[in-house]
Amino acid sequence: MTYLFNKPSAFTNELIEGFVAAHAAKVRQVPGGVVRSTRSQPGSVAVVIGGGSGHYPAFAGLVGQGMAHGAAMGNLFASPSAQQICSVARAANNGGGVLLTFGNYAGDVLHFGLARDRLISEGIPCEIVLVTDDISSASKAEREKRRGVAGDLVVFKAASVAAEQGLSLEEVTRIARLANQRIRSFGVAFSGCTLPGADHPLFSVPQGKMALGMGIHGEPGIGESDIPTADELAEVLVKSLLDELPDDIASAKGQRVGVILNGLGSVKYEELFVVYRRIAQLLDEAGIVAVDAEVGEFVTSFNMAGASLTLFWLDDELEALWRAPADAPAFRKGSVIAAEPLAVQKIAETAAVSVPPASEASKKAAQCLVGVLNTLAQTVVTHADELGRIDAVAGDGDHGIGMERGALAAAEKAAEMQLRGAGAGTLLQQSADAWADRAGGTSGALWGMALNALGTVIGDEKYPDAHTVAEGVSKAKDGIMHFGKAKVGDKTLVDVLVPFSDTLSACVQRGDSFGAAWQQAAQEADVQAKATAHLRPKVGRARPLAEKSLGTPDAGAVSLALIVNALLPLFADKAGDGVKPREEKV
Repeated sequence: MTYLFNKPSAFTNELIEGFVAAHAAKVRQVPGGVVRSTRSQPGSVAVVIGGGSGHYPAFAGLVGQGMAHGAAMGNLFASPSAQQICSVARAANNGGGVLLTFGNYAGDVLHFGLARDRLISEGIPCEIVLVTDDISSASKAEREKRRGVAGDLVVFKAASVAAEQGLSLEEVTRIARLANQRIRSFGVAFSGCTLPGADHPLFSVPQGKMALGMGIHGEPGIGESDIPTADELAEVLVKSLLDELPDDIASAKGQRVGVILNGLGSVKYEELFVVYRRIAQLLDEAGIVAVDAEVGEFVTSFNMAGASLTLFWLDDELEALWRAPADAPAFRKGSVIAAEPLAVQKIAETAAVSVPPASEASKKAAQCLVGVLNTLAQTVVTHADELGRIDAVAGDGDHGIGMERGALAAAEKAAEMQLRGAGAGTLLQQSADAWADRAGGTSGALWGMALNALGTVIGDEKYPDAHTVAEGVSKAKDGIMHFGKAKVGDKTLVDVLVPFSDTLSACVQRGDSFGAAWQQAAQEADVQAKATAHLRPKVGRARPLAEKSLGTPDAGAVSLALIVNALLPLFADKAGDGVKPREEKV
């Protein structure tokens, strides 16, 4: 249960404001997150971390001397948008390039990848390192698909210390990747978490049971067992990690390891120390030397009850980085030489977007698109709970929440841009950014890409005809498949988007009216969305327990099918026209 909040929709912004007020000597707020409030060495690399809020101390609590230079902060359990990440990276940039490092989740990969491309296009060198330490989330043979959990702390710290030593972006990146190769984590959970304003947990564990390997967003684990004693839990954690050593270590005996026993939100420090007592004994019995063990909360899951163990297999270089001093709001080690504080700065206001000129025909189309986005948003709001329920079967259950946030933001931005005289293309592109910013997560990135691609093709010169809309949908399909890496058969929205786009284009090419073409494509979308129930997910958070999702369609595929069918009544049944005006408001 979450007890203290005002408006749930304001929770993330208010927690950032309070966090910065409490730690003004170390951090300052910028659009999209926080950066250090102390001066860094000019010309040095900036390490920017980030992810969804709700994991404190990750990510903002790990910004400070000896730790990260900035943290991009998304909504609760939702990745920050590319725009937020770029904003933080620009503010943190010291002139030596930027390393973006974060846990390996689909939404984060999409948004940080887009941010990297934007930063490079602006002349800021940028690299990416994914954290992949959770051994329960993929086999050793597919280690690149593993999630990032408490091992985040290890990679963030190693990279940040290397940056403060003045190493190049290439060297900082090498060290971050080496640290990631040398970490292994395994966690358990006893109960889920309840987000502000919710009347039930986002995910749950059966009463009296322990979920083995459950992810920090409620991703299903690899099994369940009865809740053990503290000693029995220690034995499960240690055995799981000693069963998989890094490739270059033949035997655990004689090795030195950094150790993190991480509480996931509700397990008390006293309980963790009881567990660590036995962990220390087991490591000693295995001939392993624990170095600077950390027991506490480092990467949490709001108020989830659970714990994880991380082992960081050290060499001389990595041990020096692990033991180096740090002074961040939530992580301190040793003693740092205090850096000079930066001058107090106001949070930069987001510059008003200029509206390029548009033809009267395009402005008329923009007015129609306001109705389209309102209908889209209303459809999502109506089905948000059901989409969340579908997503919770083998995912984290937040698809409905994220879609609702994004769709409402896009509809709001569309109305604003139409009043400002924007053309159809500009309206869609600005709505795309609003969707991605407000929603975060995978769906935010994908729908942001889709609307942006459609807006780019439609432009601000003409009223879009059926061929233009079909081409825009096709470009959206190509962009999503390129950046999201999903293919037909992977059990994602691509399983609906591809046949929808292909059917729409084929019908338009043979001369069908736009309304008839859209109807045929929407029917195909509905069929293919239902068919995803028979697929096993091959990408994303549902992949580790693919069998659980059999019999349930993919939430992203279902939401896309719902939307394209809900839009059907808006489209005129005549060739050459795209949409007709509707006045409904959300």
